[in-house]
Amino acid sequence: MAIALPSGARISFALARAELLPEGAARAGVVKDAGDDPDVTHGALVQSTVRLAPAGSGVVFRAGEGVGTVTKPGLPIAPGQPAINPVPREMMRQAIAEVAGQFGGRGDVIVEISIPGGLALAAKTMNGRLGIVGGLSILGTTGIVVPYSCAAWVHSIHRGIDVAVATGLDHVAGATGSTSEAAVQRLHGLSDGALIDMGDFVGGMLKYLRRHPVKRVTIAGGFAKMTKLGQGLLDLHSKAGQVDREWLAGLLQEAGAPGHLVEACRHANSALQVLQDAEQCGVPVGQLVARAARKTALDVLRGSEIEIDTAVFDRTGRLVGEDHDERRKRR
Repeated sequence: MAIALPSGARISFALARAELLPEGAARAGVVKDAGDDPDVTHGALVQSTVRLAPAGSGVVFRAGEGVGTVTKPGLPIAPGQPAINPVPREMMRQAIAEVAGQFGGRGDVIVEISIPGGLALAAKTMNGRLGIVGGLSILGTTGIVVPYSCAAWVHSIHRGIDVAVATGLDHVAGATGSTSEAAVQRLHGLSDGALIDMGDFVGGMLKYLRRHPVKRVTIAGGFAKMTKLGQGLLDLHSKAGQVDREWLAGLLQEAGAPGHLVEACRHANSALQVLQDAEQCGVPVGQLVARAARKTALDVLRGSEIEIDTAVFDRTGRLVGEDHDERRKRR
């Protein structure tokens, strides 16, 4: 049997598991295929156990093994509910109504979604920070995976901001990686809930903040990633663009760096080499990059009242440059 996607298209999936259980219950499962999406659930067994419920109860959702429960406000699902988002819930309701109508049933059922091993997989996600405990969340907006799509990651960024706003946080930090995240947390004494796993998607974070503002945002990252932000790139992945050594050399030249350093930058093997050479010459290139990166962020948030800071770290988590909102500098 085919199921209807939100777009109206119909599709069928190969079942990895299908069985009848005692007392009229049934269970079916499919193996998640995340395609090229960076998704820890790729290859996981996602299964649904359906049982009859009392007349008039409608469709009731429950979290089985490996599926989390919402504990914080700010998510599409209220605290205390299974972490199953509205779109997949509606897809299941529609499928149940269709089958009930076809076979003369009443459609009052309990649907338990489970992902064996999901609790361990959840430790690799942002669910804990979002207040989803006990396992993974069932997301989805279209019912299909788009090749090379990073929509799942951007979706998680959005939910992280929503939870931070709903829990009253006025300062969040988006970091490009684990080292810069730990470093910016120490730098500003931030709680785990204030940390947004931005990764390469600084543009996705900033554009969402325009519509869902917080008082203050810090963008943190390694020297190379933040250099790309300073160049004007909003997707910091290597596929989207590389560090422009000519741009970096121009930045050094404008700051009055020695000619030999500017020339060395043009022919450097890596951004790390530029950072090391500049520091040996006493040129605060990390500071220059932090200022340029903040300017890019300000361009995205033009007209917003959000205070923007940037923090640049080396590979050990050492702060090599930062730039603050003028309002904060005057305090």
